[in-house]
Amino acid sequence: MGSGKGYGKTILFGEHFVVYGLPAIASALGSYTIANVKVVLGKGWTVDDQRPATPGYKKKKYNEALQSITNIIEHLKVDIESQKLEITFSGDLIAASGVGASAAQCTSLARALNDSFKLDLDDEKINEAAYEGEKAYHGTPSGIDNTASTYGGLIWFVKNLSGEKNTMDLLQSPKKMLLVIANSGITASTTEVVADVRRLKEENPKKFDKIFSKYKNLAEEAKKALLDGDILVIGNLMNQNHKLLQEITVSGGINDKLVNLALKNGAIGAKMTGTGRGGLVIALAENEEIQEKIAKAIEKEGYDAWRTMIG
Repeated sequence: MGSGKGYGKTILFGEHFVVYGLPAIASALGSYTIANVKVVLGKGWTVDDQRPATPGYKKKKYNEALQSITNIIEHLKVDIESQKLEITFSGDLIAASGVGASAAQCTSLARALNDSFKLDLDDEKINEAAYEGEKAYHGTPSGIDNTASTYGGLIWFVKNLSGEKNTMDLLQSPKKMLLVIANSGITASTTEVVADVRRLKEENPKKFDKIFSKYKNLAEEAKKALLDGDILVIGNLMNQNHKLLQEITVSGGINDKLVNLALKNGAIGAKMTGTGRGGLVIALAENEEIQEKIAKAIEKEGYDAWRTMIG
């Protein structure tokens, strides 16, 4: 039996700004998905998805998940005519929007098939296979999620607005940092929120130019702080990034509530991550005791809190 692992991810800096060619920084999470592949008599494949998940997530993504598996098997040219694959997914990454769950699933399967059939694939080839799987979920994915899932660590990402290859640089931080992810339980439409921001930008270009300029400087400072492992600066920049996201109207009341709750309970920095107007909030903790305090405060208010690590 072959097995493989794929990490989840979070956006530390730059959601929404990335759409306009400004840099974003993503981090792999310490939480991951595991795939196991068992070869048995027969042909084709079956899947048993045992991942923990937010209610309704796996049902909503079911058809996409099946197509992603097909994409990866075909990309790696695995024979399913003279043998049958029994695929099982598990792990501690909670399948939810905003944590790179689909990429973790794709990466883990690519690694498990590589292990099962001794394909001798390096990380670059694993990443290519995971990207093919991601197409089932996202059409034309940016590649940032599967890259974080495959390589771990931090990624500096800049979208090429002319349609050429995006910039994707792996960063190495000397420090692993503790994170709490708070789930508001509200899912907003990414397409609608992005369209709202674009409309507001067109209505008030000078205001947005100033915000974008502030963010660009912030992103460069964040990159340096991450490379230095300066957790206090990183936390401060997260707070500043959240304020800019408020200014472009993508942070909803629930996001601000969770950010304030995290800061009140000792977070060094906190911000919404992903689409916003609901979704997820991330909070940086100095140590495990504070991480636990933040998580329990969030849970006491009736929200899910996930404890993980970045860097």
